[in-house]
Amino acid sequence: MAQGLHPGPLPNTSQQDSKPATCSASADKTLPAKYVSPAQLCTALNRSDLPVLLGTPEEHAETARGSAGWMTLAGGTKIASPEAEVDLRTYSVRLSASYDDVPVAEAARYVDSSSQVKMVLGHPAVLYSNRTIEISFNLGGGKASTGPGGIARSLLVSTSAKDGGDSFEMTIWRQDDVPPDDEALFRIAEEVLPTVPGWTAG
Repeated sequence: MAQGLHPGPLPNTSQQDSKPATCSASADKTLPAKYVSPAQLCTALNRSDLPVLLGTPEEHAETARGSAGWMTLAGGTKIASPEAEVDLRTYSVRLSASYDDVPVAEAARYVDSSSQVKMVLGHPAVLYSNRTIEISFNLGGGKASTGPGGIARSLLVSTSAKDGGDSFEMTIWRQDDVPPDDEALFRIAEEVLPTVPGWTAG
């Protein structure tokens, strides 16, 4: 199994931390008890040193929100997919949780043809690319148009070293057409994931 990326030294954070935006998270009382809540995901992701971890220490979190989405599997079964997103001027970062009982090692086969098997803090992971969707608004009153946007980089990580089927996914993308920084993605994952309820150390 390939090893994860090894990020370089972090910038000095002593004078660079930015006050994070206030989390706005929807409450969903229908989530099973073992699921992490959107508010918990948002709190974990919306940390003061997030801009530093992204490599943009002069920026700050402009919006932070969590939501409890639902996914419908091929057989019609619905599972909750809580997530949180933090937006900065240059980057957006999303953290989601999956409880579909699909091990990361199996997910690596179909998420993307160029996916790479990695390890994050001793947990199986897969790094892959996706496309964002670009939405253009006609300020003259016409209809909005959509099209392919920039590249997003995602890191799907098992919540445990045993790869039992539950996972967290960290995704970053830029507001311009520049590819996101993989080292930043790994830095964020290594700092944020251990703070999320449901993560098993070791």
